[in-house]
Amino acid sequence: MISEIHIEDFNYDLPDERIAKYPLPDRDSSRLLIYNGGRIADRRFSDISDLLPDGSLMIFNDTKVVPARLHFQRDSGAHIEVFCLEPVLPEEYVTMFAVTDRCRWKCIVGNIKRWKNDTLHLYNPDGDEAIEAMNLRADLIERQGETSIVEFSWSNGAPFSQVLELCGSVPIPPYLNRDTEAIDLERYQTLYARFRGSVAAPTAGLHFTEKVLNQIRSKGIETDTVCLHVGAGTFLPVKSSLVSEHTMHREPFVVKLELLEKLLNRQGKLVAVGTTSVRTLESLYYIGVKCIENGTPSDVGQWEPYEREYPYTMNEALEALTAYMKSRSLTEIQLGTRIIIVPGYRFRLVDVLVTNFHQPQSTLLLLVSAFVGGDWKSIYDYALSHDFRFLSYGDSSILFRDC
Repeated sequence: MISEIHIEDFNYDLPDERIAKYPLPDRDSSRLLIYNGGRIADRRFSDISDLLPDGSLMIFNDTKVVPARLHFQRDSGAHIEVFCLEPVLPEEYVTMFAVTDRCRWKCIVGNIKRWKNDTLHLYNPDGDEAIEAMNLRADLIERQGETSIVEFSWSNGAPFSQVLELCGSVPIPPYLNRDTEAIDLERYQTLYARFRGSVAAPTAGLHFTEKVLNQIRSKGIETDTVCLHVGAGTFLPVKSSLVSEHTMHREPFVVKLELLEKLLNRQGKLVAVGTTSVRTLESLYYIGVKCIENGTPSDVGQWEPYEREYPYTMNEALEALTAYMKSRSLTEIQLGTRIIIVPGYRFRLVDVLVTNFHQPQSTLLLLVSAFVGGDWKSIYDYALSHDFRFLSYGDSSILFRDC
């Protein structure tokens, strides 16, 4: 029963020295744990093409991390950190990054008690002339519990994408316990990142190089992409003992009609690179169900997969979503998901998962446990006893689900 899952049952001892604070010199030189049928083996990530089943379809998340962390200063000298989470006005990402004078974001504000609703100016200790000319300012519009609505305004007519590139820093995970450095600008980003919007990298993809991608395609493995913008909720711990009391944040995603048709026609295994790809792909089933039952798609709620039995096959759901899109001449669909995948979840699409090693008592570890039928402990015991590197810049694993 979902209501009886305790997060304490998904704890393990992770010494600080096992957390990879920096990436390895070469992306694909990381180690790769293989879990298949209860058996565990150990290879290099550069060998991953040898492990993929013939005829597989491999899905990547091509979201791009934005430099979403901004540092401001009050006239009193107090420093205020503003971490952009998601656009509010305008709400659509592409439009947001093109605006040239002002915009509003939902943000996490550090040291917010020191912000007395006055206009903040960007902290520019080095007197950078380009930043000075930008004249970036922040006004607190509304406080909403743990988050706030902040309006940004600037003076030089640059698009907001350029404002962030010049004034922001890459929001590396807090468990690295260090400031963002030059190496993070390149390495906390996948090679295939295309669409701006994430405040955290889909880290399973950080290991892929052009050489590895070419080896995968040379083997005849078909590849495609989804785009889910990763929110700060990926950093949030599960604070309640009962997993059923945890709230998942909405994350927007885009899926192409072309991919839906590939999913319907595929013969081999479906390989998801990263938990974000898993959550996007699995959400498609429930969106298709909405098309069958309501005639229109909508966001996927956190607990929808567990609320009742669904009589439809995966193909029936995908066919309904595909028919909806074709009837409206849509080449892609943009929605959001709050889906949480925990032990007891029934996987509808994904057969193989490529993923890093996750924090204790996290929703990502819950997903891994669900995927391997509860056998997460043997995987993590092996990784710890064989000196694997953990978390965002750490080593990788490829997990085969018993189908």
